[in-house]
Amino acid sequence: MSSATFSSTKPTGKPKVLIVGAGLAGLTLAILLDKANVPYDVYERASEVKTLGAAIYLGPNVAATLMQIGVYDEFVSKSRPCNSIDVFDENRQPSFVMDFSEFGTLGGFDGHILPRSALYDILLNQVPAECIHRGKTVRSMSQDENGVKIRFSDDSTAEGDLLVGSDGAYSAVRQSLYDQLASEGKLPKSDAEGLPFSCACLVGQTTPLDPEKFTELKDTACHFNNILALDRPYSWMTLTVKDNIICWQINQYLDEASSKASGSFRTSEWGTEAVESMCNDVRGFPIVGGDSTLTLGDLIDNTPKERISKVMLEEKVFDTWYHDRTILIGDACHKVHPASGLGGVSAIHDAIALANWINVLPSASAQDIDIIFKEYKSERLEPVKAAYNHGKSMSELSARTLIAKVFRFMAKYMPYWLWRMVLVKNASVRPQVSFLPPIEDKGTVKAQYQPSYHKTLDIIRAREAESSVAVV
Repeated sequence: MSSATFSSTKPTGKPKVLIVGAGLAGLTLAILLDKANVPYDVYERASEVKTLGAAIYLGPNVAATLMQIGVYDEFVSKSRPCNSIDVFDENRQPSFVMDFSEFGTLGGFDGHILPRSALYDILLNQVPAECIHRGKTVRSMSQDENGVKIRFSDDSTAEGDLLVGSDGAYSAVRQSLYDQLASEGKLPKSDAEGLPFSCACLVGQTTPLDPEKFTELKDTACHFNNILALDRPYSWMTLTVKDNIICWQINQYLDEASSKASGSFRTSEWGTEAVESMCNDVRGFPIVGGDSTLTLGDLIDNTPKERISKVMLEEKVFDTWYHDRTILIGDACHKVHPASGLGGVSAIHDAIALANWINVLPSASAQDIDIIFKEYKSERLEPVKAAYNHGKSMSELSARTLIAKVFRFMAKYMPYWLWRMVLVKNASVRPQVSFLPPIEDKGTVKAQYQPSYHKTLDIIRAREAESSVAVV
């Protein structure tokens, strides 16, 4: 496939990148830009680190990149290997197992689970403290042929050549960008609509527990248990992680009326009263392990209040990802159901693709920026749509609809050859960064073609060849 044709034939300097949002996507992009010697700054709304969420699974899809940036060993040391999801009924009886133990062999790296907060800390430690500015809430942004400017709620401003919105599902950058496009009559109708959801989620992370009481903690591998209720609109999961900690998540499936009522908050997170109310509603739900009398209440009582949050599980892939000098990544442009297990992976893949292209950007002209933005979206759109559809399918595993019953039957009795096809397809997605030393590919399945890697590597090599000729 041909490489991008830039308006500038020779690089005139690195662009200044403004990143709004210090989540997984924003931090990963910051790390990669730092290693590419691209100037950047990260602006985060929260005044202090507050990492919510349960656990996150990462495997061969991101392992090579974690090795390239030098954090893979730390990631493994803070995680537990995970090779299956065990599904139970409310009586704690096994229903079926989703075994993905072959995933590591197919992709060349084993899968691991760790608390989302642990992954966040690993990435945060790679970004120089002086490059992250906290307590910065975006109030507005403007862009023209000369650059982009952000104004924050404290009346401070920041200017650069590119603006990256990685500030989550309720992105202020996206809202500002869409307001501009709407005023110009350029915003698609679908992008003007709200974020749909049909599920509320309560997540938490315990303090270290007693392995004698919570016996699954004695195993070195992660126990990923998913319990499905038949007579109430809930499913819940527990995941054992390092340091005798259990991460937990409860999904409440909403009907149309309750979805609208919950939507009146118009935010992705509720306050203390809503959290306590849902905790009280679910504390009697049974969990697997110990003496078979454990309940979610045993986990809730061992979880600090600041580590519990209630959020919406929004699902949407936006049509507009960029305009002029502004680009969206991660949840800011695509929010997939966490049942897909691909939300964090998709965010990291976005950062990889965009960083590959920013690194070879020859100038800060609007024309060249538009070229790399088009390349980025072209590469990422179809995988994101696939992740979105996968999330909707996997969420049916726990729902109460007739379709959900059919899906559970299929998952339970799926022939191995068909399940292996799913694993092979997922294991083939193993992107790398083109401007860092490549990692040896040990997967038994050939890695999928990665446009941003191969195209930008061609550009890097061509420029190196030109430099060599010039020196001679």
